[in-house]
Amino acid sequence: MAGHSKFKNIMHRKGAQDKKRSAMFSKLSREITVAAKMGLPDPDMNARLRAAVLAAKAQSMPKDNIQRSIDKASAGDAENYEEIRYEGFGPGGVSLIVEALSDNRNRTATNVRTAFSKNGGNLGASGSVSHGFERVGLIEYPARAGDADKILEAAIEAGADDVESDEDGHRIWTGIDSLHEVAKALETALGEPEAVKLAWRPQTPVEVGEEQAGQLVKLIDTLEEDDDVQTVWGNYEISDEVMERLG
Repeated sequence: MAGHSKFKNIMHRKGAQDKKRSAMFSKLSREITVAAKMGLPDPDMNARLRAAVLAAKAQSMPKDNIQRSIDKASAGDAENYEEIRYEGFGPGGVSLIVEALSDNRNRTATNVRTAFSKNGGNLGASGSVSHGFERVGLIEYPARAGDADKILEAAIEAGADDVESDEDGHRIWTGIDSLHEVAKALETALGEPEAVKLAWRPQTPVEVGEEQAGQLVKLIDTLEEDDDVQTVWGNYEISDEVMERLG
């Protein structure tokens, strides 16, 4: 389990309970609404909204829910959400970046700080860990989209910078400015991706042993269960063997 696995793999590990699914839909709806409010309410004319809609479709979010979230922004009925980034350290000296959309900065800050302090971490100042990450574009495809050679060939043709493939799927990395251009080219070659988004890619991964991995996973779980937290990025690497022992 590497630091880019995020919510999806944690969902798989725990099992997709109804409560988890509901929470995920809520986060996806919030991102769609914010994206639609910041630009045009048309996914073809709004790159961030298109990415949010693709993410929602990948998680089988009903079309009516997606449209309702867009309409909410268009009608001016949406809450005013603020984009906030927190940076901190987890067990084993792991660096974490927490991205949130919040309508109450004080509540979110308290919840994030509490999650860190109760699970062997420390919340740091802005910029305390982000210097160890690269801001890039990320396009994700499931393993069934093709073998590593097919994905690599398509990615090179589309102008991507790097590709990682394993049994969990394919991650295609791009520059920020070329993300949506590459995504469109890949969609023609491979079909709709699971996700298209801006990401924090760690420059130096940190291997986490079993003793600290349990506490780290608990910290990430706690953060991602918070309604305001959208994504948690980290520079951790946890081996499959350790993950299996953790259950």
